[in-house]
Order: sequence, then C-alpha cells, then structure tokens
Amino acid sequence: MAHAARVTQSAAPVRRPLAEPSFAEMSAAGLRAFFNIARDWDLSAEEQIVLLGEPGRSTYFKWKSAPETARLGRDTLERLSLLLGIYKALQILLPQPSAADSWIKRPNSAPPFGGRRALDRMLAGNISDLVAVRQYLDAMRGGWA
Repeated sequence: MAHAARVTQSAAPVRRPLAEPSFAEMSAAGLRAFFNIARDWDLSAEEQIVLLGEPGRSTYFKWKSAPETARLGRDTLERLSLLLGIYKALQILLPQPSAADSWIKRPNSAPPFGGRRALDRMLAGNISDLVAVRQYLDAMRGGWA
C-alpha cells in the first residue's frame, strides 16, 4: 500500500524578493518627479536642460511630453537622484513650501555658494556641483555644518 504524502499549506504568504526597478521605470519616475520639482522651483526650460546634463532640446521636450518612453543613462539618473535629494532636504529643513522652493534662488553666503544662489552653483553643469549642494543641505540637516 502506497503512502500518500501529506500536503500542508502555510497560512503565511510566500515572500518573493522584490525585483529591482528597471532603467525604464527609474527613468520615467525620475523624470516625472523632476518636472514637478522644476515647476515648484519655477525653472526655465534652459535651466532644466542644464540640470539634466544638457540633452538636446528635442530630447528634453520628448522626455517632458512622454517620460514613460525615456531610457536615461546613468549620468542623468544620478543627476535626478541628487536633485530629488536636494528637494527633499529643503522640504525637511524649510517646512513651509514657498520657503523651501525659493531657497535655491536666494543669494547664500555659505561657503559653497560665496554669496551666489544655490541654483547658480547647480547650473555650473557638473555633477560635482549638484553633489556640493546636496552635501551642504545634508550637513545642515545633520547639524554639523
């Protein structure tokens, strides 16, 4: 006589590891967030293009009209990550939205800015300039600046 194997079901659901988001998903989400930030910061198309790493104008407008079709490179994704971090840090440091959104356009005497606006530093076009602004804000949040 054959013995039937007893099948038991666990009450807990099986957890599968989450898949890493694809470049396409990260590109679309990053661009949607960026264009919302650009609206909040009242950035011109030219300023947005520089912050994105100077894609061609037609590419920029294609990304703006259909972010879900964009396939961004690592450089642009890194820029978006830094800009989202800058935006978030400002929202934490300056809880009043108008103060947070206008901060990048106000002259700043802190060492990374030398009396100029944070936006001027970010518009220098280098990732290192975005990193400098992000690090400054992170230091301000941590209290060690």
